[in-house]
Amino acid sequence: MSGQKKQEALVQAFKDLLNQEQFSSQGDIAEALKAQGFENISQSKVSRMLSKFGAVRTRNARQEMVYCLPAELGMPTAKSPLKQLVLDIEHNDVMIIIRTSPGAAQLIARLLDSLSKSDGVLGTIAGDDTIFIAPTNVKAIKQTISRLEALFLKNLT
Repeated sequence: MSGQKKQEALVQAFKDLLNQEQFSSQGDIAEALKAQGFENISQSKVSRMLSKFGAVRTRNARQEMVYCLPAELGMPTAKSPLKQLVLDIEHNDVMIIIRTSPGAAQLIARLLDSLSKSDGVLGTIAGDDTIFIAPTNVKAIKQTISRLEALFLKNLT
């Protein structure tokens, strides 16, 4: 099997495992891939793949925290359904906090990190349902809030 075919098979096996919504650790995913015959799979490679495909940790039907893939594997955009996952945007004149539906914070943060610094976002830290945003300029935080509200809160039905 060529290198390209092996990579494609690995990616498909990885996606299939995450769609099972039963793997709670990167080590478990690596072991499952090894059991399927993929060699040289380390926890760090799994970590890179999780990041590359936008995987998030969320609760499955059994209320276990597991890795899963978002419905869309491409880079989220402001026009994607992800905007419906933003519940609230607040600030304290220094930092901006976005609250999302459970499991959506990392996807929204990924979109925010793709914005330019001129849009007012210096960087983000995301948990499961909360994003901390460091604004580019705290003196212009209200303009940054307005841009974020335009992205996520306006036009919601």
